[in-house]
Amino acid sequence: MEPFILLIIGVFGGLIAGSMGVGGGIIFTPVLYFLFDEAGVENPVQWSVASGLLCTLFTSVSSSVRQYLNKNLYIKEGLMLGVFGAIGISFGKWILTSEYYDREQFVIIFSAVLFFAAYMMFKRGKISQELTEDESDMDFKTKSAGTAGLSGGLVAALAGVGGGGVMVPIMNLVYKQPFKKAVSISHLGMCVLITTGLIQLALVDVNNQGISPYNLGYVDIGAALPLAIGGLVGANFGTILNHKLKQQYLQWGFAVLAVIMASRLLWGVFG
Repeated sequence: MEPFILLIIGVFGGLIAGSMGVGGGIIFTPVLYFLFDEAGVENPVQWSVASGLLCTLFTSVSSSVRQYLNKNLYIKEGLMLGVFGAIGISFGKWILTSEYYDREQFVIIFSAVLFFAAYMMFKRGKISQELTEDESDMDFKTKSAGTAGLSGGLVAALAGVGGGGVMVPIMNLVYKQPFKKAVSISHLGMCVLITTGLIQLALVDVNNQGISPYNLGYVDIGAALPLAIGGLVGANFGTILNHKLKQQYLQWGFAVLAVIMASRLLWGVFG
């Protein structure tokens, strides 16, 4: 696939990341999986997850910077979420690199995450009224960060989606955090947990080569960079959309996209 096409796909993924707080992994990781699988690379799941996380890190950092400029960055909450996420992704990395985790498990987990996120976002989109003032002022406590962070970190390692697609619905629906606040916390939390996961995956002793000569462990920098650069650009505009568009439309749009992506992956492996 031409680098320019990957760049355009990255911009689209970045728009999704910035507007919905899901890291863009639902675009990056399947594309990378297709590339590694078609190229006959050994262990394509591990390569696509690790390289997809690199793309997602770019969009998460970009989105967090934009949130800071918009005076909507929750540093304490984001770092607390990230610490728990780092624990979750460390455990998930151990499963990812084991001999028992292959493409079927990857597709099942990835699709389950997408269906879950689609259901939660569609459910939230059906609620026409905004959160009440009391709900909007609810504190983001350790229990909230622990539940969302551990879940998001584990999902990030096993599916390469950054964890935002799980963390945002948990924070928004279960712990009643306003959607825009949950998106901001998710962005900063992903910066911490993804960095932790990338360092671990880059240090893995890998015997085979990726699809480019620029590798660190399972992280194929050459394959991920065009997507990451596009994601960096797209995330800036996506964060602006998060503050401009009606939340209901963003949530419903994500739900539809997630269902399409999950169905496509399942059909490709089991169809």
